[in-house]
This record gives sequence, structure tokens and C-alpha cells, in this order.
Amino acid sequence: MEESIREQDRESIRAACAQVPLIDAHAHNVVTLDSNLPFLHCFSEARGHEALSFVPHSLSFQRSVQDLAGLYGCEPTLAAIEQYRQSAGLATISEKCFDAANIEFVLLDDGLTMDKMVSMGWHRKYIPGVHRVLRIETVAEAILNQGIQVNMGWTLESFDRRFVATLESYPFVAFKSIAAYRSGLRIDPMVSAQEAENALQENLRMGSPVRVSSKALIDFIFTRALEVATQRDVPLQIHTGFGDKDLQLELANPLHLRAVLETPTFARCRVVLLHGSYPFMREASYLASVYPQVHLDFGLVIPKLSVRGMRCAVSDLLDLAPINKIMFSTDGYAFPETFFLGAKWSREILSRVLIEAYDNGDLPINEALAAADGILGRHALDFYKLEGRGGFSASTDNLQKLQSFSETMVVKHVRLLYADGSGQRRCRVIPIGRYAEVSMDYGVGLTQACMGMTSFSDAPAPNSGVTNVGEIRLMPDASTKHRLPWCPEHELVLADMHVKPGIPWQLCPRSVLRRVALNLVKEFGLVVRAGFESEFYLLKRSTGPKRWEGMDVTPYCSSAGFDAASPVLSEIHSTLASLDVNVEQMHCESGGGQFEMVVSHSPCLRAADNLLLLREAVTAVANKYSLHATFLPKYSKADAGSGAHVHLSIWQGNRNVFMGSGPGSKHGMSKAGQEFMAGVLLHLPSILAFTAPNPNSYARILPNTWSGAYQCWGRDNREAPIRTASPPGVDANMVSNFEIKAFDGCANPHLGLAAIIASGIDGLRKHLQLPEPVEVNPDELEPGKVNRLPRALEQAVEALEADRALRDLLGPQLLTAICAIRKAEVQYYKGKEDLEELLVDRY
Repeated sequence: MEESIREQDRESIRAACAQVPLIDAHAHNVVTLDSNLPFLHCFSEARGHEALSFVPHSLSFQRSVQDLAGLYGCEPTLAAIEQYRQSAGLATISEKCFDAANIEFVLLDDGLTMDKMVSMGWHRKYIPGVHRVLRIETVAEAILNQGIQVNMGWTLESFDRRFVATLESYPFVAFKSIAAYRSGLRIDPMVSAQEAENALQENLRMGSPVRVSSKALIDFIFTRALEVATQRDVPLQIHTGFGDKDLQLELANPLHLRAVLETPTFARCRVVLLHGSYPFMREASYLASVYPQVHLDFGLVIPKLSVRGMRCAVSDLLDLAPINKIMFSTDGYAFPETFFLGAKWSREILSRVLIEAYDNGDLPINEALAAADGILGRHALDFYKLEGRGGFSASTDNLQKLQSFSETMVVKHVRLLYADGSGQRRCRVIPIGRYAEVSMDYGVGLTQACMGMTSFSDAPAPNSGVTNVGEIRLMPDASTKHRLPWCPEHELVLADMHVKPGIPWQLCPRSVLRRVALNLVKEFGLVVRAGFESEFYLLKRSTGPKRWEGMDVTPYCSSAGFDAASPVLSEIHSTLASLDVNVEQMHCESGGGQFEMVVSHSPCLRAADNLLLLREAVTAVANKYSLHATFLPKYSKADAGSGAHVHLSIWQGNRNVFMGSGPGSKHGMSKAGQEFMAGVLLHLPSILAFTAPNPNSYARILPNTWSGAYQCWGRDNREAPIRTASPPGVDANMVSNFEIKAFDGCANPHLGLAAIIASGIDGLRKHLQLPEPVEVNPDELEPGKVNRLPRALEQAVEALEADRALRDLLGPQLLTAICAIRKAEVQYYKGKEDLEELLVDRY
């Protein structure tokens, strides 16, 4: 009886391994059938005609030929398989191979260039979710070679600036390094700038095209990429162990990476050792067991070894490494058959290894089944943050549900969303086929004038530096893609602006924020986290002289007002949850029909993205209920203003270092926290040109309206524009974050946060000191005790034009465009009595 139960358990493990949809975490592009790449490469890492001639005598070749003959229904010979490939065509063999593999997501390193390689978009015909892994050495070489073509004299500084900007802006889910192929894994994490400069010049003297080969330069590229990866919280895949004969195998031992892993800067990085590190599986398993940063991937080991070799390799990985650190990939490339063979044998080998662990008493049946689901799919889904990025979730419990869903609802269009210099949300809509084949890789053409437009005209402002002549590329950031709950046939993805794919435009709001945030990391090791409190009105058609009126007239925190709007607010909340935007609380505000939603804090880029998504969701759901949502700062002169108060803190790793009680601390803030906030306070008049960017904004920023009209700060003082806060759970004597109240719904959130962070950097650089906090309503102080903030937009623009620190940190081209837009709006709206009526539809 007991043996019967155990055999049922073994069968359950086999079934789980056979059925779970796969997440292929590392692979490469397929090539066309007329590529010059020999089909024998499908079975071996051997290169060259003579070496390939021995491949048919390997165990893996003999087994693979039998597998492919069974799939294709042909004779089990290489000649018969090749004949079938040519007669059936690429589409047919791809459909057979990918259907049999049942791969749900694939992460493609397209830095491996091969003859007649198909695009990333081509793979989406057969795999629901296809995402890019960015090979850092290929990126570096492309940048250097582009510069040589235009006679650019490269220095390490100019290369580093371009390299980091490219890594920050490209749509990807992971980086990949082939340092093992170039100079080995004995990376020096402390390589000096002078050593790297010398190595760069040495590489350049070798001629064009440049192939990065000097060790000091490779080490520099590796560590810089790992810094960006750590800051953006994306993994770095590292080739370890065997490959083709270009590799010095002894230098591909992952133990050489210990110097990097033990560097404090990389304590929170995430690295993946590829290919099971064969033949260094035990070394890799050891590293994964003692370093939290290290994860393992066994692609290429399967199916390139014998059955015994594959089983031993996976068993060796599991000997020490935590199960939740081990992931599957095919390392498929060039031929659809490599994906099929990798998937088939990964399922088979993993079932054998897990059954052995079950029989040995290492794993109870429930843990063995969880390991099958995790290793083949769930671990990579979570690790690479693929949930919500196309495809479905890897869960054996949901297969029928997912199949039904895919048949009934098909994505037809993708919206590329961006916010312009006047803070308006705009989008381009692309049919899904075009998006997959072209737009994912090459973006969408967009006039440069887009970042010079005002709130009153779809034309660039005079003297903005941008005109109707010239085009940029609107590049989707695939990591932000979501299905739209209010329009299920559409997906939405946030977009960056590039001069050409891979080169950020100087006026791109998301790229500017990334660049400034990276400056803060590089100079001070700090990361800003932000969370927004967004206020808005829900309006209904008016029977009076104005078009709109609030949907109710209830007061602040009214339960009756919330009840009246609860269907709308509940749907907004669930909609935001599906977009991965976490709402912490919501309530009625003081205005009739005014509400507030508070979003959890997150890293600054994610926080700005979340605010755009919130505005999109609120607007769309309100429209569904025949209501009009507006984020306009002062929708009605007689009603309360709306803000987008932002709470900010600074972090090192997982520690909030804004608060402090040790040496140098004061007011519950650390020395760094004080200096950062002092910089923000000093530059606040200039910051307003970004965070309160419309003439209407200044009808809100008035004394005695809780909006912060004076240049001061206070502890829990809601009449101060900067308020330090100690929320529940924080020691009453400590400050966890500070709030800026002069941020509103007309602001481009990326540019607003960029201006704030730039100001904080200036405060840290100059060790600025905070004045004493204002503990009363500043409007009650003697005149001249504290300065009034700009009373009108033109004053904020004057402050920004005179602010050299922000000009240097944000870039002169951006400030020129922003100031021109603001001046045009001041001029246009001057004296207009119906300002709110003109703007309520724009914001």
C-alpha cells in the first residue's frame, strides 16, 4: 500500500514537470533556414569543420536525432531531419518545436550575432512573452564603433557617460556579461579609472571595428553595468563554465567572482550563473548557498550532455544551493530545435532528480511538486519580474483557465504613454503585430516638438529649442507593460524618448530622472523613494452657467460622500491594483466631489510612473461612470485646490537613512537627510517651475490653504511647503520622510522628481544647513521673517533661469524648453477670466 502511494507521488512529480508552462530565462535568436550556420551547431559547442565532423559520434547527438525524428515523423538520420527542415519551412518547424516545448516566456540575448538572424518580434508568433537581455559588451562595442564613425575622440569619461545612459534607457529585463570569454571572471571591482582609461585607448589603437578585450576595460564595463543593475534592481546574467573554444575554461570558474560578491557596493546585486557553470557545478552550488546575490541557471548543460551527465549536473546544483535559486533555460539559439530539445530534456531530467530527492527523503511530495513548478517557471517569473508583461503566469492549477482566457480576449493594440513638458499625458497607439515586429526594437517616430508643446496649443513654444523639424524615437519600456482593465484589448507601456534606439534624448523626462537618480547613487550611494498623495475632482455635467460641477457637496473625510462615490473609487482601486499600483488609503477631500488617493512609496522612477498610471486609471474609470475627472490645481475659485503632495526619503540598500539619531543628526534627521532637504528648501522657488508648472497652480498656493506658500519647513506643519513626518511605527523623535506640498496635477512627475533630486544633490555637495523649523502658521510671522514663495509662474521661471546648479544637473536644453513653455503659458493666460474652463479638459 505504501509503495503504491509512493508510486502515485512519483507520477505526480512526472506530471508536474511535464505540464508546467516554461519560463525560458536565457536564449538567443533563431536564424532563417538559408543561414550559413551549419545545422550541426544545434548539437554541439564545437566550431570549425574538422571539430564538427566528430559531433555525430557524441551521445547527445545520437539521442537528439532520435528525438527530432520522432517530432518530425521522419527517419532518425541527420540527412532526413535536414531534408524535412528544408521542405517544411521555418514556420512549420518553429510551430512544431515551440508547441512541443510549451514555453510561456523567453528572455533573448540578441547580442549573439549570427547570419540571417530573425528579429525579437518574430519569436512572438510562437511564444506569448518575449523580452530582451542586454549584453553589456555588445553595447560597449556598439557605442565605441558609433563614435569612431563620426571621428569622436573617446575618453573613459565620455564613453562611461554614453554607456551608462544606454544601459539605463534600453528596454530589458536583465543584463548579460560574456567577460568569461574575453578576460575571464577574475574581475577587479576596484579597477582604477586610470587603468580603465589606458585599456580603452589600447583597445581603440587596435583598429575598427572595436572588440573590447583589454582586461581593465572589461572589468570597468562589468562593474559599471553591475552598479546600474543594482540601482535598477535587475539581474546580471554571467556566462560561466563551458562554451565554444574561444573560452579559457579555467578562467570561467565562478569562484573567481568572489571579489565582486564581497564588495559592499554589490551586497544587494542579483547575479545569475549561467549554464550550471559546467564543469564547476559544485562551485556554483556552493556560491549560491553562501551568497544571497547568487542564483543558478542550467541551460546548455541540458541537452548538450549525456543523460547521466545532465542528471549529475542538476543533482550537483541541488546538493547545496537553495531550490528557489535554481532556474531553467534552454540556451536555445539559431535553430527552433534547440528550444525543443532543451525543454524536453529539462522536464525529463528534473523529474528524475526530484523523484530521487523524494525517494531519499530530501523532499516531501508537496515540496517536490513546488520545486518542479518553481524551477521550471515560477522562480524566473518572480526573479525577472515578468508578471504582467505578456504571456501568463506559470501555474499548473491555472492551465485551463489561462487557455480559455487566451481564446476569448486577444490584445490588439499597445499604447505608448508619455507626459510632455506641460505635464499632459499623450500616447501613440500601435497594432500589436506592428508593435511586436518593429516598435519593440525600433520605437515609433515622434516630432521633437512634442517636448515644446504648451497646455493651450499643440505647437512648440517660441524659443524652446525644439521645432517641427526633426524626429525622435518613442521607445517602449517593456518592463512597464500592462493590460488595460478598462480596455482589455489594449496594453499600455510607458515610453522613453531616444535620439535613436539606445541613445536617450536630452529632453526625455524618464531619462532625465534616471540620470539624476544615478548621479545621487554614484556620488553618495543614496536612492530616493517617493510616494504621492493625489487629489482630484469627480465632476458631473452642470445645469448652471459652467459645464461641470462636483458630484457632491460633502466635506472633508465625509462618509456619506465616500458612499456616494464608492462604486467609482472601488473600481479605480481594483484597476490600479491590476496595474501594480498599491493604494494605501483614500478619502473625501474638502472640495465638493474632491477625493484623495495615497500610493505606496517606491523608487523614484517607479513612483513617477505610478502617478501617470493613477491619472490614466482615474480618468478612464470616471469616464465609464459618465463623470469627468480633473487634477487641475484650482478647478474652481470657490473650491479647494488639488495637489499631488509627494513624500520623499533617502535610502541605502534596504535602510532608510533619512532618519537619524547619531552624530550629526538633528530634528530626527541624519546629516545626509538634513543636507538633502536643505538643498530642496533652497531651490524650492526654482523647483516650482516643474512641480507647479501652470498659471493655475498659483491660484492654489496661497496662505492658510494647507498648500505651503512660504519658503520654510516645519515638523508636521501643514502650512509649510516642506513638512517632516513621523508616521505610525516610527519613533516620535525620528523623521522618516518629508513632504512637499507644492506639487500638483499639472506637473510632469518625472521632471518634478528630477528637479527635487537635483536640488538634494546640490545640498549634499555643499553640505547645506537647514534653518530652524517654523512651528507656527508662517503667515502669522512678522513680515520678512520667512520669504514668500513665487506668487505667480513668471517668478518661478525667473528663479529657475537664475539657478545654475539645476541647469548643470538637469541639462541646459531641458531648462531652455521648460522656461519657454512656461513663458508662453504666462503670456497666453494673462488676463483670461475663464482660465479654469480652458484647462479642466487638459488636466
